[in-house]
Amino acid sequence: MTATTPVSAATAPTPVRSRGFVPALEGMRGLAALGVLVTHVAFQTGASSMPVLGRVWERFDMAVAVFFALSGFLLWRPHAAAARGLGTAPSVGYYFRHRAARILPAYWAVVVAVLLLLPSAADTAGWRVWFSNLALLQVFIPLTLTDGLTQMWSLSVEVAFYLVLPLLAVAVMWLRGATARWRVPVLIGVALICLTWNFIPVPTPDAINADNWLPAYLPWFAAGMVLAELVDIRLSSPTARWARILGKQPLMWAIALAAFLFSATDLGGPAGLTRAEPWQYVAKMVLGTIIGFTLLAPLVLGERRHRWLESRVAATIGRWSYGIFLWHLAVLSIVFPVFGILPFRGNFGWVLFLTIAITLPVAAASYALIEDPARRFARRRDRAKAADPNSSSPIEADARPLGDPAP
Repeated sequence: MTATTPVSAATAPTPVRSRGFVPALEGMRGLAALGVLVTHVAFQTGASSMPVLGRVWERFDMAVAVFFALSGFLLWRPHAAAARGLGTAPSVGYYFRHRAARILPAYWAVVVAVLLLLPSAADTAGWRVWFSNLALLQVFIPLTLTDGLTQMWSLSVEVAFYLVLPLLAVAVMWLRGATARWRVPVLIGVALICLTWNFIPVPTPDAINADNWLPAYLPWFAAGMVLAELVDIRLSSPTARWARILGKQPLMWAIALAAFLFSATDLGGPAGLTRAEPWQYVAKMVLGTIIGFTLLAPLVLGERRHRWLESRVAATIGRWSYGIFLWHLAVLSIVFPVFGILPFRGNFGWVLFLTIAITLPVAAASYALIEDPARRFARRRDRAKAADPNSSSPIEADARPLGDPAP
């Protein structure tokens, strides 16, 4: 929301482009991680079968749309800036190295722990389950999404986006300078084309649905990519009316709430695990795109501070969000037998409390012992390479990550 009272230069909010890190996005990522946790607890306690409210709990899976939009925004920002001469994009080697350091060590730790220690997963974990989960190929290899790890389908899609993003950047690299204004229409066009994906009869093995492949979800990533372009466009027209509108948090979040409520109807798909019709997938993708875009737009285009999302509590949960995502289903699988609770028999509030209470310290340990050390190792390697007089990659050495989009 645009400020209504004059502010001095010393107290005016800092434009997004001048900051590599946007604190409110960290808080939003934490909320999205808790949203994923809520929808899984609701399903496994049977709360998602409740009249009316059950559909709402079930549709908290739209938090994935927020994750994907965050990834699109954060990873596309350097490419959007480079197209307008505002910076340089990291080299492909730097990009893949830091994505791997951020995603893989903590993920592999969860996979090994679940497939060795969780009885319901370990008893059926053959070589194919091990391979597909370690390689993040669960959405391509039949019957390999196993107990404690079923949420990893979205991480498989996320990693597919990581692999495709450099190709997308190359595809639009000719839209630079004066022609950069066409980048937003091109991204929107790609997203619209991808909405037809579920109407294409893609041949797949039994128990595999192409609905869970990257093309189906690219519109959710595109929501963030478009925002990354708009942030830089706004620098040349800071008083543009569209920027003021998109920066109004009450308006944008009201639209996000409306889209969320629509998604909790048959428009967003049938209840439960019933496969949706192609038109319902399209509607869900459109609604998810709206949710992701409108939740993030005021955070990156608005001028007001978002004190709760930037608070220490929200920042901490955001910092642990990847661990929350990785571990919460394994924790949930343990909560039922340890506390003598039968799955699908109620106790939603109690199970939700227990799952959050146990998942948070586990996620904190994951961050402190695995995630942060892995990222520090990657950064030390870059500093060592920058100090090497024989290094031939100065751009790579100088590049700095603009954010951390891991779900």
